Amino acid sequence: MPDRRKVLFLCTGNSCRSQMAEALLRAMAGDRFEALSAGSHPAGYIHGTAIEAMRRLDIPFAGQASKSWDEFAETAVDVVITLCDAAAAETCPVWPGDPIRAHWSLPDPAGYLGTEEQRADFAVTIARRLRAKIEGLVNLDWSADRTVLTEQLIRLGEI
Repeated sequence: MPDRRKVLFLCTGNSCRSQMAEALLRAMAGDRFEALSAGSHPAGYIHGTAIEAMRRLDIPFAGQASKSWDEFAETAVDVVITLCDAAAAETCPVWPGDPIRAHWSLPDPAGYLGTEEQRADFAVTIARRLRAKIEGLVNLDWSADRTVLTEQLIRLGEI
């Protein structure tokens, strides 16, 4: 694998979880990783709860945009991580480079019912869970065998 790994986070709408994951990886990994996110059916906007969660966690979020996974159809990525069960169940495009794939099932803050404050608190909870998983991703031994890396990335989805 290259020194700077490309990690693509996928959700259906690319408006909340995958956006937070992209911002978190970018903030946590510096130049070691390139963080990308996309959706199978992009919403076309960033959900307000994602923006608020990143603000509360002091994670830079400027410049984020909801994108289709078609935008990355010709992009070689090293890792593809689905964050919602719907996206994981879809037939994903075949990206060049045969990326490692993992699924980290997380509830969608965009669909959480409650007051505005409760929704924002829930989004922060999901962002913190993402941060723990991404911290594990950043700290993996990337010189390890592909099978070992795949197993470790899948295991991160269970924390």
